[in-house]
Amino acid sequence: MIADILGPLQDSLGERGDDLLEALGETGYMLVVSLTAAVILGTPLGTAVYLTRPGGLAPNRVAWTLTNFFINVVRSFPFLLLVVFLIPVTRAIYGTTFGTPAATFSLCVVAVAIYGRLVEQILREISPGIPRMADTLGATVPQTVFRFLLPEAVPGLVYALTSASISLLSYSTVLGVVGGGGVGDFALRYGYQEYDYPLMYFTILLILAVVLIIQSLGQRLSVRLDHR
Repeated sequence: MIADILGPLQDSLGERGDDLLEALGETGYMLVVSLTAAVILGTPLGTAVYLTRPGGLAPNRVAWTLTNFFINVVRSFPFLLLVVFLIPVTRAIYGTTFGTPAATFSLCVVAVAIYGRLVEQILREISPGIPRMADTLGATVPQTVFRFLLPEAVPGLVYALTSASISLLSYSTVLGVVGGGGVGDFALRYGYQEYDYPLMYFTILLILAVVLIIQSLGQRLSVRLDHR
């Protein structure tokens, strides 16, 4: 039974091994770029929502409404429909909607919204005594954020980035629809559509293994950074 599965799988990997490596590289590119966007843009976005909310450190109804609205709208969109919705913007920026870089743009938008919400939630969980202490010491809002809140939130932010990366890996499997490539597209094209089920299941197990590795590394790093 096992030999009946491993034999065809070995033949498939011998034939499609280079394609699988290319797909892994495309998925890696999507994750690195989207997670970079999440950290660079999602962190200040989530911080802005936290600061400008009613009762926050710097309440501003207009800023809070706009940033919160962006996060809610993007997170409410079914991802495939969001990809289609952003096609005109993607074409305006990249000159095309085909290929891994262009397809990654939609993933970056989702990454910023997902991580922005996670950042806001983590900052809300910080003890109210910390910003009060910062205020007592005469710290400005930027000083409170960078010297008190964010250092306290680092373990949670790392864990949140781990959760976001797993969600983005799942979303990236959809991008083959617009020519984005990746492991999900590989499994669908060379496994399902060509009735090569051993190759398809092997690719699915490979994705699961990547998810488990990301989860394990994120948890360990988060625990190591938590000095409370």
